[in-house]
Amino acid sequence: MTVLMEEQAVKAELLKQFAFLKDAVTIARVRRIFVDVPLDRFREVFDHAAGRMGFNMLYTITGLDNGDDFGAIYHLGKDGCVALNLKVRIPKDKPVLRTVSDRFPAADIYEREICDLFGIAVEGLPPGNRYPLPDNWPDGEYPLRKDWKGNLPEDAGGDQ
Repeated sequence: MTVLMEEQAVKAELLKQFAFLKDAVTIARVRRIFVDVPLDRFREVFDHAAGRMGFNMLYTITGLDNGDDFGAIYHLGKDGCVALNLKVRIPKDKPVLRTVSDRFPAADIYEREICDLFGIAVEGLPPGNRYPLPDNWPDGEYPLRKDWKGNLPEDAGGDQ
């Protein structure tokens, strides 16, 4: 019995269900699996992991500016198991994701953060307040983009 038996079982289940992930699943270390999922197949893999595989916790969603494209990592977990990290790349010329708040209602806060900080649109995100930037933050200014210059008017970003 190896230390990585549970990780190997998760990987095997993903590969059994999704042959196209053959070279995309990496066991980084004990309790950490990373999967590079194509954007057009993301929701299918996400729903399988969250539904059939029992990954019933969304720890967070990490947004990234990779330079040539954007990325998002969905960190999923379940009791006593590995953390399953589903990574997706998002083209900069069409930065759009589909919400997962229908499966994990608390995802909306992470998705709003991705919208505010990277300018990645999230289709299906329910209406709500901005987060974490203030309501008077200028449109088109995304402070976690690598090319952001930080040009803000004096009154932007202050107390409301």
